[in-house]
Amino acid sequence: MFPSTIYSERRKKLRSELPGGIALFLGNTDIAFNYPANQYTFRQDSNFSYFFGLDHPDLAGLIDLDEGKDIIFGNDLDISDIIWMGKQPTIAEQAAKAGVSVTFPLIELIEYIGIAVAKGRRIHFVPTYRAETRIQLAGLLANDHLKIQDKASPELIRAIVKLRMVKDEPEVKEIEKMIDVAYIMHTTAMKMAKPGVVEQQIAGTIEGIALANAGPVSFPVILTVNGQTLHNHYHGNILNEGRMMVIDAGCENDLHYASDITRTVPVGGKFSQRQMEIYEIVLKANMEAINAVKPGVPFKDIHLLAARVIAKGLTGLGLMKGEPDEAVAKGAHTLFFPHGLGHPLGLDVHDLEGMGENYVGYDNEVQRSKEFGLAYLRFGRKLQPGFVMTIEPGIYFIPELFEIWKNENRHAEFINYDKVEQYLDFGGIRIEDDVLVTADGVRVLGRPIPKTVSEIEEMMAG
Repeated sequence: MFPSTIYSERRKKLRSELPGGIALFLGNTDIAFNYPANQYTFRQDSNFSYFFGLDHPDLAGLIDLDEGKDIIFGNDLDISDIIWMGKQPTIAEQAAKAGVSVTFPLIELIEYIGIAVAKGRRIHFVPTYRAETRIQLAGLLANDHLKIQDKASPELIRAIVKLRMVKDEPEVKEIEKMIDVAYIMHTTAMKMAKPGVVEQQIAGTIEGIALANAGPVSFPVILTVNGQTLHNHYHGNILNEGRMMVIDAGCENDLHYASDITRTVPVGGKFSQRQMEIYEIVLKANMEAINAVKPGVPFKDIHLLAARVIAKGLTGLGLMKGEPDEAVAKGAHTLFFPHGLGHPLGLDVHDLEGMGENYVGYDNEVQRSKEFGLAYLRFGRKLQPGFVMTIEPGIYFIPELFEIWKNENRHAEFINYDKVEQYLDFGGIRIEDDVLVTADGVRVLGRPIPKTVSEIEEMMAG
């Protein structure tokens, strides 16, 4: 945990953002995956972790905005628990580490909320992402669990987004620690990417590196020669020379701060001319997008900058044609780059996404597009100092998408379908770094992970 003063200050800031009532944070519970005593590894709710810090199941945190009280509800263990788990700190001892002096057994949360509701007090909560939390919340508020999401507090959502989006130095340090572990994961994967190796061997190895050096992976490992499938979690392919392998992986620590890095490497360690040509376009988009990051710039503009770099590069190779800027304005580039440039990173690998992407990434000034490709941009609004973002452009040759567009003759004035068809066995390339928006620009976080052609080939040779 951070020092207790950090959690106390976070709750103080939250109070200043809300009009009154009660801010309720339900911690996560243990979940069984095949019988009650055999449980998934516990992972605390990120909002509870941000304001209360305690990494244990079956807790609830409450900020009484009217009475100026912070309360943690939870149960001390009895001897039956201690036999299996060993002696554990009391709830009061745990709460003190979060700067909270008032605690009650968990059952008393029902009465506390019931009295507040009877008095007509506002209960602020955020959308839930687990069914058991939704049921618990609906029971506390005597509401239908199928409709409880509709009662989530926009005021609390906006307040949490405002606070959590701006990372302080201790948070940035935790993220950088996880990028340093990702360095080991990715460079190990590079060295293992040899013909005849099964993807699963590499995916399992780098997941083990995460666990050995920090904690679990921050999302299921994406490692595949079929990089044209953006979130490909299948690891059964055998590596063959001539293919590219996408590695999209990161880890999180016991405070739950995450890393998220992508590298794409040639199986066998040497780029072919065709691979190098496509790779250099993506690398240029990655680096120009990073250089464009600074406070006050809409992230949507940086996304479109990367898209123009990609369209210009593909036009130079003859895969696209016409004026690149016009092609991007009309969305023709999305055949090759159908996703958004990046997303916030922090306590969640897609930080705050459970609150609703539009609350996090858009506002009254920058609205979400409904166009194919651009609609998948998770974050479009202006950047601010303290934001941590991923920058992850890519080029993909997706046969199924190609067939649809070709049959519809879509954007034929910008796409050379005959030449693109020669690349349908290529797969995809994505390059991703994690960056911090500083007061006057940008800083790429963590230990630099090889990403130029020469750096990758040298690492793979080693």
